[in-house]
Amino acid sequence: MWKKVLGVGVLILALLMAGCINTGTGQGGTTSEKVIKVGALLDFSGPLSTHGIDTKNNLELAKEDIERYFKEHNMPYRVEILPEDTRLDPNLALQKVQLLRGRGVNLFIGPLSSSEVKTVLPYTLSNKIIVISPSSTALPALIGATSPEQKKYLYRFVASDDLQGEAIASLVADLGIEDVVILYRDDAWGKGLSQETKKNLPNYGVNVRDYIAYPSNPSPADWSPYITKLEEDVKEAINSKGKDKVGVIYIGFEEGATLFSQIPEDSILLNVKWIGSDGIVKSDKLLELKEKTSKVGMYSTIFESEGPQEYINRYRERFGGTPTSYGIISYDALWVLTMAYVETLESEGKYDADVMTEKIKEVIQKYNNGEYGVKPLSGKIVLNEYNDRASGDYAIYMVTEDGWVKAGIWRYETKKVEWLK
Repeated sequence: MWKKVLGVGVLILALLMAGCINTGTGQGGTTSEKVIKVGALLDFSGPLSTHGIDTKNNLELAKEDIERYFKEHNMPYRVEILPEDTRLDPNLALQKVQLLRGRGVNLFIGPLSSSEVKTVLPYTLSNKIIVISPSSTALPALIGATSPEQKKYLYRFVASDDLQGEAIASLVADLGIEDVVILYRDDAWGKGLSQETKKNLPNYGVNVRDYIAYPSNPSPADWSPYITKLEEDVKEAINSKGKDKVGVIYIGFEEGATLFSQIPEDSILLNVKWIGSDGIVKSDKLLELKEKTSKVGMYSTIFESEGPQEYINRYRERFGGTPTSYGIISYDALWVLTMAYVETLESEGKYDADVMTEKIKEVIQKYNNGEYGVKPLSGKIVLNEYNDRASGDYAIYMVTEDGWVKAGIWRYETKKVEWLK
């Protein structure tokens, strides 16, 4: 009798062990196949949904390439992307981080906005969670990091807005504009970029006539008070300078589409140039209103990272359209995140955030050199002491009757705009 019971027990134990080996256990697991879980904090239904959907698409392509590398090198890993819709709500973003953390996730791509990053930063720092945002650009102090130590687990593979503010100011002047009104989103990102832009404009001989904030969470449903104020300011500027020397700078996200939908067809606001930023580049919602937005150009800057043509073709065949700069950056972010995690696991046998920060430095260098069979799609990655991208050029996109087109590039080295023919 006891022999039979013992035999059954041994059989059950053997089956359980076999099951664990075949399924994997996630980060820090001990089975033959280890699952690298990566949370993706994206916006699928809010004012950055164009970027959110695009980022998810690029992460899918990166996952395929990374797993192909693992297979070719007989490495027992696979990647699991866990996308969450934050709707660009900072509090919801924090809830999503906490939810995924409870499921054993220590690695994150996103959030997309600086307000979200600011809200999740204390939690990720205290819990030693590694985060790479492909699109948060507010200066470190504006997201609550007054020292590199406070940001040691947070990486941003895009340059901060001190550079973009200068790029926008240079663009405004190159368009022949001498007098502007700034309308900006009243959050960490909007304040930071608008302030940097405002600070740089006088250096290019541009006067700031007015500086207007609008609420961000939620953004206005009725834009009529802002439209009225903008029309008053623009009319005064035109009377002084002429319409060709007057512009509106819009620092916001896709809520700008609601704004444009409420601007009357005969508004004076449609007689001057508008300048945007990375918050609206390639926005489908603004493109739907091209009968208005194409009239004003919507000249908008974004960190330049086109990616090689072969990759663009692959993306177009799979998803249609072309990837955004921040989507391409997310591709690079997943490579760095997963390879640094693997190297940490190989050396330590478990997840260790402090070890991984050192591994990230090494992996970035290897990735830059093409040691994984691919180089960064967004160009060479060089980070500053705050783990933000140290420099970069800015592409200039505008809305035309044919859609969003790349019209020029602001070069970091020359601090000048090069228009494309």
